[in-house]
Amino acid sequence: MDYLYHLLNNYVLNVSIFAWISAQVLKTLITWSTTGKFQKERLIGAGGMPSAHSATVCAMTIAVSRISGFNSPEFAICCIVAFVVMYDATGVRRAAGEQARRLNQILSHFKKQGIDIGLEEEDDPTENPDMKELKEFLGHTPVQVLAGALLGIIIAMLVPVR
Repeated sequence: MDYLYHLLNNYVLNVSIFAWISAQVLKTLITWSTTGKFQKERLIGAGGMPSAHSATVCAMTIAVSRISGFNSPEFAICCIVAFVVMYDATGVRRAAGEQARRLNQILSHFKKQGIDIGLEEEDDPTENPDMKELKEFLGHTPVQVLAGALLGIIIAMLVPVR
């Protein structure tokens, strides 16, 4: 039972989870206000404004710095992980999302033109309702990553260390 107590009272873990939840809720509200539609997928989905990945790793990094100090190995490890996550969000995952968007557009265009692209019916998202289009919300713009990072830093600075 001692393990559960320590897990539930882990400052770094709690701040990181709070930052992730805050970013996801903000992302959902921003999407709702800009599109006029409530999309529950935004509560857990990747991509969009602000970056929940950036908020989480930046909150973790600042929380660790508040406990261990800026010269600790733990802080250094968190910094490296944060930079890798944020670089990946703006690089590889963003490019994959753009490719998914283009592929979905191509499939839709061919479908409208009546062009057979040689997919088996079960592999064609325009024919098979069980086959979904490729996910387009994967990565982030640099502004979305920066917004998430700032959100995480602010949350970690505001939540008191126990």
